[in-house]
Amino acid sequence: MTYKEARVYLDEVSKYGSVLGLDAIRGLLCELGNPQDDLKFIHIAGTNGKGSVLAYTSTILSEAGLKTGRYVSPTVLSYLERIQVDGQWISEEIFAELVEEVQRAVARMETDGKASPTVFEIETAIAFLYFRKMKCDVVVLETGLGGRLDATNVVKNTEIAVFVAISRDHMGFLGETLEEIAENKAGIIKPGCTVVSAVQEPCVRAALEREAQKYGCTVIYAEPEKAEVIEENYLGQTFAYKGMEAIQIGLAGRYQIGNAVTAWEVVQAWNHRISEAGRISEQAVCAGFAKTKWPGRFTCISENPVFIVDGAHNEDAARRLKESVEIYFPKKKLTYIMGVFKDKEYEKIVELMIPYAKRVYTVDLPDGNRSLSSEVLRDVIKKASDDKTIEAKAVGTVEDAVQCALQNAGNEDVILAFGSLSYLGRVMMAAEVFQNMRKRK
Repeated sequence: MTYKEARVYLDEVSKYGSVLGLDAIRGLLCELGNPQDDLKFIHIAGTNGKGSVLAYTSTILSEAGLKTGRYVSPTVLSYLERIQVDGQWISEEIFAELVEEVQRAVARMETDGKASPTVFEIETAIAFLYFRKMKCDVVVLETGLGGRLDATNVVKNTEIAVFVAISRDHMGFLGETLEEIAENKAGIIKPGCTVVSAVQEPCVRAALEREAQKYGCTVIYAEPEKAEVIEENYLGQTFAYKGMEAIQIGLAGRYQIGNAVTAWEVVQAWNHRISEAGRISEQAVCAGFAKTKWPGRFTCISENPVFIVDGAHNEDAARRLKESVEIYFPKKKLTYIMGVFKDKEYEKIVELMIPYAKRVYTVDLPDGNRSLSSEVLRDVIKKASDDKTIEAKAVGTVEDAVQCALQNAGNEDVILAFGSLSYLGRVMMAAEVFQNMRKRK
């Protein structure tokens, strides 16, 4: 099987949609020899910040000499980005080999009349096979949707269960209230693990603590209020936290300090769980933070003009993006490129961000089934705007929107593309192509 054939197979499976539950993934992993049982996990759930906490944590672990697997979703730059070891993506050749192995296991299940796995379950199984093949010391694992019934929750050897900020998202699947959503996500807690959490609403804390108490787990909360910002701009920041005087991170956005201190607490929890000889040094922590890269999270891709991409896809993320705009670009009016899914809180996102816009180009996302049409989004923006001088234009394609934004921007302007992570890779590629073309002229 070639890589292209592997992707065609997965695309075919994806047409059947997704189903919450663990029976199919358990059956599939049993057919494959339960590779997940040979691995240790740091399991991350929550609404906003999972990817950033995963990036900080896994980079620090790799810097300390631990062979570290990463499993992330969604991806920005490449499909293969979702399965990594020490920051290196799985190769096309190995991916194709593992898809073929999983395809045979699925065929055996179907012959026996068992439920067929979803595409996410198949991808999760491929990741576990790869991490076992690579003999990973630890895997930092991001949930796909929810917690208790998420396909990743088939793992047993969870060393640390991590919770980033939990807010209202995927209500139709996870629950109608914040407390119900928190109870669902708390399902990743396993007996004897350590629980590390970002700052949470009181009802979320209560849900996490009930589940932790059930399994005799210690709960540790990050304390971003104890972080002292030393220096910051849209390219990165330096802060002090709990005795570490100068932690440098290349990820901008004040909310990233909250993600970074959550990762710091994860590393401390790891150190408390293992022998002194294997503990992660302060030097490795600092080096890991400084080396962490995570595209699509308030990432600057150009400085003339400043061009930022950010995956703010729900109300909570938009509030954080709004805060960053106010800090880094005070009194400026920005050019936006926006694309959103129709099942997201796009009206609230628009309401939060429209006061800082002078021009908006709306686009259709690559996933046509989920994308809110660029025309509908344009009309929402026009309705929300009291300032009739704001130009809102439905451009359609990502490439055309990037070209329009760059052609109309001066060197002192700021362009911001946001709304969904799913199209930011195309934004970054289109911006690079256009800028290179302009240099050659």
